[in-house]
Parts: sequence; C-alpha cells; structure tokens
Amino acid sequence: MTPATIATPKKESSLLFEGLTWREFKAVEQLLDRPGYRLSFLDGVLEIRRMSGEPHETVKKRIAALLELYLLMAGFDFTPTGLMTLESESGAVKREADESYKLAPSRVRPDLAIEVVFTSGGIDKLDAYKRLKIKEVWFWEDGVLEVYHLRAEANALHYERISSSEEVKGIDLDLLLRCINMVNHVDAIKTFQQTLVK
Repeated sequence: MTPATIATPKKESSLLFEGLTWREFKAVEQLLDRPGYRLSFLDGVLEIRRMSGEPHETVKKRIAALLELYLLMAGFDFTPTGLMTLESESGAVKREADESYKLAPSRVRPDLAIEVVFTSGGIDKLDAYKRLKIKEVWFWEDGVLEVYHLRAEANALHYERISSSEEVKGIDLDLLLRCINMVNHVDAIKTFQQTLVK
C-alpha cells in the first residue's frame, strides 16, 4: 500500500515590477515590510510573492526537520539559518530562502538554500543564488526535489543539476523525498529516523 502524499494547492503568480534601482528597491522594501509577503530583487526586477500559507509551511518545516535529523546523526557541525536575508548591492540581488544552512563552523553565508515552490514565474532563483555564491540549492515543487550545485568553469559560475547532494554527503534523496511527501508529519520523521539507525 502506497502512503498518501501531501496535497499541493493551485500555484499563484508572483508580481513583478521592472526598472527599479537598488535604492528604489530598498525604499519599496521598507514600505512593504508585511507578514505573509516576501520580496526578492534581481537586475532591477522586484518580485513580490504572497506566502502560500499552511501547505508551504508544512513542506518547509518537514524538510527542515528531516534534514536536521540527518545532519545531527551524520555528525555535521551545522547552523540552521532559516530564511536569512542574502543580498548584494553590487550584484543587484536580494533573496531569502525558505530554509538555509551553514554546514560547517565559521561560514560567512549558508552552504545550502532550500526553496519550497508554490508560485509560478518570478525572477530566476538560480541566477540570484549564483550571484550570492550559495554552493547548493534544493527546490521542492509538486512533490519533486531537484538539487543544483554551483560550479566554476572558465572564470564563470553556473549551477549543475545533480542526483546526489555534494554538500550533505550520504543523504538518501529518494528516501528524503518520500518522507517529505508523506501526509503525516510524525510518520515521516519516524520512517526517516528508522532508516538512519539501521
């Protein structure tokens, strides 16, 4: 019998405003500092997303609980940094991941950013993270987990989609995804934990 999986609600579109300077973006950001909304900026484009409520938070917290259990049991000296604001005026970028982690002590910025996608359109998230030099980005969308690792080739950075994490070595992404998508949170944690202790 296959366990039921988390339902995904209809996607909402982001609002995009083009042609803003960094100073204009920072002014708008101050005016729109409201719960339930998240602002991102890339190359003069302001993206305003309304948070998707309980389904989004459920998936986000599930991923965090499972990942932190793995990191703890695998012996990582990690620091959860949540939706830490990452920005660079020179890179013309501002982004907040749904979850992020420093995977070793003394890191300046997170090694891993996690995005739970319930909106369509918007700025190029991977381009934003590339400018912020985030080593690995995970996207959960419609029950699928995609993992991207930052590569440097010929003095240029780009993300490569990979099948196993290079930052969270040893994690079984297929098992992780199965547990993320389970309906019952406690069952998901127990299933994941039982596999880790074997």
